[in-house]
Amino acid sequence: MTHWDHTPAVGLATFLTLEDITRAGSAFYPTDPDENGEPRFSLPHAQREFAETPVLKLIREARNKGYETICLPLTTEKWKERWEGMCLLPGVPAPELGVTESRESGSDRPEGEAAQAVGTEVSEDCDIERKKRERAEAAEQWRVRPAYLMDEVTITRLDEADGVVVMISDWLELDAEDDGIRHDAEIALKQELAYASYLNIHTAILPAPRNRSHAASYARIINNCLKNTPYIYLSVRLPIYNPTILQTQAIPSFPTGSSSGSPGLGLSPGGILPTPPLPSLVISPDATSSPTSSGISSESEMNATWEMWDLIRSICDYNTRLTLTLDLTPPLPTKLGVLSKWAAESVRYIFLPASTFIANTKGYPVLPKPTQCFIRDSMIHRPTVIFAGANANKHLRGGEAAYSQYIQFLEKTSPAVRNAQKAGSVENFAQGYQDYLQAPLQPLMDNLQSMTYQTFEQDPVKYERYEEAIFRALAEWPASERVVCCVAGAGRGPLVARCLSAINRSRRDVFVYAVEKNPNAYVTLQQRKQREWGDRVQLLFGDMRSLDIPELVDILISELLGSFGDNELSPECLDGAQRFLKSTGISIPSSYTAHLAPLSSSKLYNEARVTKNTESLETPYVVMFQAVNILSGEKPDPNGQCGSQIQECWQFEHPRRNAVLDARGIPLTNNHNVRSARLRFWIPHAGVLHGLAGYFEAVLYGNIGLSIHPHRKDQIAKDMLSWFPLFFPFKEPLYLPSNSELQVSIWRLTNERQVWYEWHAESFLTIPITPGSRDDLSSLQPASGISQGLASPLNMPSPLADDESFFSTNNRSPAQPQHHQQPSRSMTLSGLGHEVIKIGHTSLHNPGGRSSWIGL
Repeated sequence: MTHWDHTPAVGLATFLTLEDITRAGSAFYPTDPDENGEPRFSLPHAQREFAETPVLKLIREARNKGYETICLPLTTEKWKERWEGMCLLPGVPAPELGVTESRESGSDRPEGEAAQAVGTEVSEDCDIERKKRERAEAAEQWRVRPAYLMDEVTITRLDEADGVVVMISDWLELDAEDDGIRHDAEIALKQELAYASYLNIHTAILPAPRNRSHAASYARIINNCLKNTPYIYLSVRLPIYNPTILQTQAIPSFPTGSSSGSPGLGLSPGGILPTPPLPSLVISPDATSSPTSSGISSESEMNATWEMWDLIRSICDYNTRLTLTLDLTPPLPTKLGVLSKWAAESVRYIFLPASTFIANTKGYPVLPKPTQCFIRDSMIHRPTVIFAGANANKHLRGGEAAYSQYIQFLEKTSPAVRNAQKAGSVENFAQGYQDYLQAPLQPLMDNLQSMTYQTFEQDPVKYERYEEAIFRALAEWPASERVVCCVAGAGRGPLVARCLSAINRSRRDVFVYAVEKNPNAYVTLQQRKQREWGDRVQLLFGDMRSLDIPELVDILISELLGSFGDNELSPECLDGAQRFLKSTGISIPSSYTAHLAPLSSSKLYNEARVTKNTESLETPYVVMFQAVNILSGEKPDPNGQCGSQIQECWQFEHPRRNAVLDARGIPLTNNHNVRSARLRFWIPHAGVLHGLAGYFEAVLYGNIGLSIHPHRKDQIAKDMLSWFPLFFPFKEPLYLPSNSELQVSIWRLTNERQVWYEWHAESFLTIPITPGSRDDLSSLQPASGISQGLASPLNMPSPLADDESFFSTNNRSPAQPQHHQQPSRSMTLSGLGHEVIKIGHTSLHNPGGRSSWIGL
């Protein structure tokens, strides 16, 4: 198990450019001057006798500076030139244009000169055609058997590749408009990955997608590479937002019709072979929006790169070997809410150029505050930060070491790291269990192991809260009366011990019964009674639902709560134990509530579907959330259509007053414990729904409680360790656009043997109605006396389409007519010129408890 206090959260890497490698080679072994009198320099490779190479020298120097990982390009400019020469057809050279012009004015020449000129032109045309054929043949030979020449790669030896992450050639256009360029770029990518695999390189960083219109082609190529290169991790480099932020205006883009050997493709325009662009992103015109007046990109720009990433990883079926390299070159907005979605993604690297840093008053490099906050929050991923240009002396003071020292400072001040290093915190206790799926306990079916009891007993907060609740209840009891307590589900006795401590503090006359059904734990209870408790406690062995006790009790104490409150059958257990109580008796806890929120997490989704069967994606799991993003937000909605970010589902109270009981005081059926909830969430920023986050909150006594509700837990029971949240996965990820709404339905159902949950979600979007956007159905209004609210065929009401509580809009007068909508297109129409349309839904999960249930 990895501990934050022993292993740093962040890894440090440096990016070595081709210029760095060339300079290092220049210091090695100069050879004879070339034809221009310039000295030639060669890079020693495996075939030569030299023990050290320029790459090894650079790697050794970088590691001496504290970098753990070295990033460098795998190919050289010579490979780029050869690939362009084979795969991109050159235009007609400028001198040839001059000859053509001479041909047009040939009538002014002497007859012999004109004939000679025509012959020269014909010869040169034949030469051009010959060269084109040679290029096409070379390209076809390369496509059949792709291979490098020695000077076309930067690494040739295994020792050079040790601990190296390679950057795939950034001039490859895997999403080019031209089919031929895309095809040849795919071959070149596979060639690079095959060579990297040959050198035992484990990770390759891919160039960013450039063209939103062909992002699906980019994703298809990546998916193919993942299947055909089974041992290498691929990481897509993306700017964190604004797809045009890396656009290089000074360098022309590739021509769209310039791939050799492709049918129907002509020469590139302009007469010369253009220089391919640096990494840049271009999105379709309809997806581009201009920056706001404050200079910060709009919501669509913020979402554009994430949406491309979502498309890529979806087409790649959430492959666990596909990760993300976030490029922090662009400045970040002051409000980071729109960027919170990246917390739920598989961020493995953060690319951080020196140009992103600014100088403080003393000249040292620091990051702008939004970038500081983002990197601190990103420490949950334990990323590797790749520094680019750190040795370029962009800042007056600090040198190259100042950049890594600053990132290490951000790591130390990160809330995630601080909490993990703090003894007694949930994050410290849960190290190694973050985003790890665990099946909930089956307390009625299974007898817990001693180690499980021991783990829960490490929680001092829970038992301190219980002791305080018992103490306050006893303190309010008349001092002259004898009080009888019953601990239902005593386990190994921690709650009994806390009860006795509260009795001592209250100075009341109290007797305690301890009930336990686990025969193994009952042995431990007998030992503790003999050594610690004596006659103050009487042990009772058996199931609380059928056991009889010697006398009625005043206080019934239990710790049967689960992560969702009722998911470990606390209601059913206490229904059977409630008969122990006097009519004036109280229960600790007295009530508890379940809460839900929509959640995005590609890691949890992958973990839940690892077995590739339906059951694993219809089972709730106990999880210590880490790489997750809560999708919902707090919407200022005066009409109350959407609830809060985390919403309450239902509540259970004890002792119950409304159940139908038999002669022994046990409920005849379990129907009174059936529950359902329909919740409506506002989704402020685009995201993908992978599941639901479940929490609980319990009232023990008075104002003493327990809570794992994210917004309230620190005020109610800070650093409580016993419960992690519950995760309800969805089989199909559901895309939710910005400013959409999500309706979640969840049911707690039961029969005579089991209790189970079923869950379902639907998404909606409110859009303005424009002229011509809907059919005019005014002529189809119902006759007088028939409700105008009926939108279903044959005037039968639909449970969704006619639900005013769900679809009503602000400030609509009851007198305004409600036009009928076609259910397939629109669910309702607002008097304010807006309509709510349904945009998606999930399947019903776990119907009839087919995949997961808790046994009674």
